[in-house]
Amino acid sequence: MMYERQAARFDGRKNHSIKTSSNTTINSKSLKDSRKSRSKSNSSHNNNNDQEPERLEIVDLSGMSLETLPKPSINLAAICKLDLSNNNLETIPESLTARLLNVVVLDVHSNQLTSLPNSIGCLSKLKIVNVSGNLLSSLPRTIENCRSLEELNANFNKLTLLPDTIGFELLSLKKLSVNSNKLVFLPYSISHATALRVLDVRLNCLRSLPEDLENLVNLEILNVSQNFQYLIELPYSIGLLMSLVELDVSYNKISELPTSLGCLRKLQKLRVEGNPLVSPPLEVMEQGLQAVRQYMSEKINGYHKNSPKKKSWLKSLKKYGTFNGLGNATPGRRSYEVERGLVLPEYRPIDALASPRYNLGIFSPKRFFSSPRNYFSKLR
Repeated sequence: MMYERQAARFDGRKNHSIKTSSNTTINSKSLKDSRKSRSKSNSSHNNNNDQEPERLEIVDLSGMSLETLPKPSINLAAICKLDLSNNNLETIPESLTARLLNVVVLDVHSNQLTSLPNSIGCLSKLKIVNVSGNLLSSLPRTIENCRSLEELNANFNKLTLLPDTIGFELLSLKKLSVNSNKLVFLPYSISHATALRVLDVRLNCLRSLPEDLENLVNLEILNVSQNFQYLIELPYSIGLLMSLVELDVSYNKISELPTSLGCLRKLQKLRVEGNPLVSPPLEVMEQGLQAVRQYMSEKINGYHKNSPKKKSWLKSLKKYGTFNGLGNATPGRRSYEVERGLVLPEYRPIDALASPRYNLGIFSPKRFFSSPRNYFSKLR
């Protein structure tokens, strides 16, 4: 279908201008006139109209201080994008949502919504939903019926849980952002959202992460930072996220990093500051990534006392050469810090938190790891 990049009119808004997708504004009267003239022009081409694809419209009613939605004067099925953000809406009518049959983008961020309509499950073409900055304590279970959904942004709400089977149903979901909520656990099903590339669950009350993270074969960014005293450990399966590029576990209560982190060959950024880390110890971390990797490799091989019980899959990784000792460091090319895989980031205060004593947050291991290979190839 063709998307007609224009705003659509809602009745009862004579004193408000409506924004278009080209950042211009037009008032209701001029829009009404333009629609009349377009209608007259189209009437002269009735024969061609039957062959033209349906035109979809973009409706932008953002930032108008709306407390209720006016009665629409257009066919709601003709809307591909509806922007109701930055208003004072407390509810969205079930009947309105149910008729948005062709909507692809729904943006209602920064309102006063305490719930979403159950009829959102009727939107089979919906790909992007932004409900951040509201007062939601839960998401309707029917959202699992939005099988085309690729991006869900529910940051800055009061969510205490997510639908149990969200990962089983939303198989097209690529980005899930639920930071700044009150989540205690993530549903087990989240580990089956195999298309997921970005998972942002920082600033919650997470006690743990799902065990079977290895199913997230496309995950590139994982942020579980700032769960503070609640998150005390990471699952060993985090070492099987072979597509992971960025991992942020800063400002938690993690005392020991899983030795499996040494398997993450694509990892480019690792933030760990603000944790009471004991393993790897600080003196190892100060020596840089290569020392940390060697420490983890030795721990897996049982050279360290009191090492945790090995998982069966860790034995397999060792068997097939995932851990191969020293990497390919080439000293003398860069500064002292970069030479050891240690990059000190620019520190930005978060909610008035003081800078940590040791800001060892970001590692750049890419240059130290051997070239990619088939981790599960047969032994020679």
